[in-house]
Amino acid sequence: MRGPGVPQFSSGQPFPASPVLTMEYCAHSLGVPLPSLIESRQLSANRLAVHPSMSKLPLVTLYVTERCNSRCVTCDYWRHGRDDMDLAAVTNLLPSLARLGTQMVLLSGGEPLLNPDWEAIAQVLRSNGLKVWLLTSGLALAKHARRAATLIDAITVSLDGTDPETYAAIRGLDAFDKVCEGVRAAAAHGAPPGIRVTLQRGNFRQLPAFVDLARELGARQVSFLAVDVANPHAFGRTDDFVSDLALRPEDLPQLELILDSMEQGYREDFRSGFIAESPQKLRRILQYFAAVRGLGPYPPVRCNAPEFSAVIGATGRVQPCFFISGPLDARISEAGARPGGDLDSVLNGSGMSALRTAIRDGRRAECKTCVCSMWRDPGNVELSTRFMGSVSEATV
Repeated sequence: MRGPGVPQFSSGQPFPASPVLTMEYCAHSLGVPLPSLIESRQLSANRLAVHPSMSKLPLVTLYVTERCNSRCVTCDYWRHGRDDMDLAAVTNLLPSLARLGTQMVLLSGGEPLLNPDWEAIAQVLRSNGLKVWLLTSGLALAKHARRAATLIDAITVSLDGTDPETYAAIRGLDAFDKVCEGVRAAAAHGAPPGIRVTLQRGNFRQLPAFVDLARELGARQVSFLAVDVANPHAFGRTDDFVSDLALRPEDLPQLELILDSMEQGYREDFRSGFIAESPQKLRRILQYFAAVRGLGPYPPVRCNAPEFSAVIGATGRVQPCFFISGPLDARISEAGARPGGDLDSVLNGSGMSALRTAIRDGRRAECKTCVCSMWRDPGNVELSTRFMGSVSEATV
């Protein structure tokens, strides 16, 4: 007898009950292993996920060259860097930068002053209402100081020793005096640079002397960050990168004593901002090196740099920050191929959007050991010239 509401074949027999569509049932029906089906579903979900679009990009870093005239022990750009970004490529970017509301462009590399177009690049950026920040090793700064003071809003010089011997051991060149000459020359032309120091085992004992040297050279400010030894692919490094640059366990108490002494002896320099970091932030460097040696956790990282900035390499590759590579297809158009370089489309492509989401959600291991995070209030991403002096994120 046909029961009310019970579907039946024409023969009068009820339909069999429908199976519950569990992942196990689907895997069995499709004849595929369950883990493969789960992975496929996750990838599909990631492609279909709605990621916040990026409509504002206040800060852009341009690697205007991969070439470098230093021989740093912390970096491999000098070993294999060949490419430059030309003026046409930068000009092609201008419409995208206008659409994205870019305020500031950081010229980095490699050594940006090696790019023969650096003056023209700075000039075209300035003429389009953008502030220009130069990050340099300082080797050629004395030669270009007058022109740089005219074209550049802020200059940051990397200086990793307070004497010729320490500088040469870390930077690979006998050029300490030349870099100091460049800092003095820029200051004399009205553009006192900031000094950026990468602290490591070879120079941490000179930490107070760096402050004294920066003042003597006429620098605007001095800032410090720990050498990155946790990311084998940053700074042009290759897979065989091996480092013994971090402080050793026996060095840590000495660094702590130095920081204690500086907090008292350099109180006015901390208060005035001549030392960019607070005493508390400098102690994060101590915590970082302790973590590298397995003696505690890494300092917590608070960073949203990929939400307001991006890095564009000399060949057009786009990255969310210095330390994390972008997707393989995240590349702006070749010069002349498409007006504007279509940077906004690259930033909002599925791969780059998903990468920013992964960073935001804390799913990238590189972020947990980052040495130079940046944070801006999402409701206030306006950047000032003061911002240029207070950020240590750098490659040169």
